[in-house]
Amino acid sequence: MPISELRGLSVVVDDVVYHPGLETPEDAPHPFVYFITVHNRSKCEVVLKGRKWVLREDGSGRMRVLEGEGIVGSTPVLRPDDSFSYNSYHTIAADSEASGAFFGQIPDGTVVAVRIPPFRMTVPRGV
Repeated sequence: MPISELRGLSVVVDDVVYHPGLETPEDAPHPFVYFITVHNRSKCEVVLKGRKWVLREDGSGRMRVLEGEGIVGSTPVLRPDDSFSYNSYHTIAADSEASGAFFGQIPDGTVVAVRIPPFRMTVPRGV
């Protein structure tokens, strides 16, 4: 099934914060909380059904791809002029860049995607 970009659907990365108090795996001990808003300025209702993240580590070139259904456990419905804001976090081993896409569907059944702009996660020095 082809995937289309929907004019008027956009993503803004509102903030990215190092948050050392969160639980992390041993191989990725640095947690970054990110705050995102999805804006629907199209003329269509959109149901956000899933996401795909690509995390690229500086230096080593290590890449992780994270995919899943829903967004923070839900499938938000965005009517025209609606927005959806949420926060979540990634854990990394070293300075990295995150990017990705959200996938959704409009009422005629067309599957749509919107890119998540890349953002940096830089581990504070001395950590």
